[in-house]
Amino acid sequence: MSANVSAGAPARGWRRLHPAARVGVVLAVLAVLVNVALTLLDSSTRGADETAPRSSSLSTGRTGIAAFAELLRRNDRDTDALRGDLADAALDPRGTLVVLDPVGVDRGESRAVRRFVERGGRLIAGGSGATGLLSELLDGAPTWSAAGVPRAAPVGAAREVAGLRSVRSAGDGSWSDPGATTPVLAGDGRVLATVTDVGRGRVVAVADPSPLQNRLLGTADNAGFGLAAAGENPTVVFAEGLHGYGRERGLGAVPGRWQAALVGLALAALLGVVAAGRRLGPPEDAARTLPPRRREYVDALAGTLARTRRPREALAPLQAAARGRLARQAGLAPNAAEPELRTAAARLGWSPADIDALFAAVVTDDDVVAAGNALVRANEGGAQP
Repeated sequence: MSANVSAGAPARGWRRLHPAARVGVVLAVLAVLVNVALTLLDSSTRGADETAPRSSSLSTGRTGIAAFAELLRRNDRDTDALRGDLADAALDPRGTLVVLDPVGVDRGESRAVRRFVERGGRLIAGGSGATGLLSELLDGAPTWSAAGVPRAAPVGAAREVAGLRSVRSAGDGSWSDPGATTPVLAGDGRVLATVTDVGRGRVVAVADPSPLQNRLLGTADNAGFGLAAAGENPTVVFAEGLHGYGRERGLGAVPGRWQAALVGLALAALLGVVAAGRRLGPPEDAARTLPPRRREYVDALAGTLARTRRPREALAPLQAAARGRLARQAGLAPNAAEPELRTAAARLGWSPADIDALFAAVVTDDDVVAAGNALVRANEGGAQP
């Protein structure tokens, strides 16, 4: 860019916009910024994303289990949100795996979970979506029912319910038949949770995961049941891949609402640059280039005539050009004869001296001036006032 572009160019570009356009730009930028601010404020204050998957440790909504994960961490457990396919994961049999309300467990993932449990791992599985996984793991899997158990009490002396008095649920399901598993929580003739051993490991089957969700974890003995169900294993892994969370990197790992906020900020910045910046094209000159002054032009022509000392030959093209323009104005042929041109010039209001200057030989300085006047008259299309 040339040096004649000053530092104030963006400001001048902004001022060149129509006032209504400037108001529109400002309102658009303000709307984007307000929307972004409200999104960030909502995320930081409310913090609960009700659109997140049920029973996800990454969800702070009512049906998420982020509070359960935090409870485990506060009780000296390491937690991990495992994204992607379970079949590709290296599950440590010294840990606990949580699979609550999964969405589609394929055969490969079921086999991986079975190997994990048989080698000594602990599994907490629950919700209607976990029935397929339990059927793959157990020879006599429990049967799920939509009839709920709003309040359940311990059954038997299993360590998962030792010291508990009652567990509350949202009444979203129960085991109508425990199968080959052992009931540990039941109420109103329906079973809420069962346990069983598989190989060297143990399975806790919860028909309704709501006691471990954020909305109910702090009621009754729900938190105690969650800690006991996780066992003493030092690590608890939440199978977030079964909630649709892949192994994303970069922007893909950023939550959708934050992505929308970043896009809004980028659009606001781009809109501001377009509004305040210079338009594309060559740099604007500091001053408008003016044509040469007439005196300079006349002096140059006079110098040319003086050097040639043959004004007749020098001005013959000028007279021919004037006659051509006159012919076009009068609607005559370019090679019209002198009498036709004279008649046309007179009709257009030319003076006799100007008409003669179109044809007379140029000898004196007065003749030169007269020829120049004739060309000017022809350019203007008629007589001068």
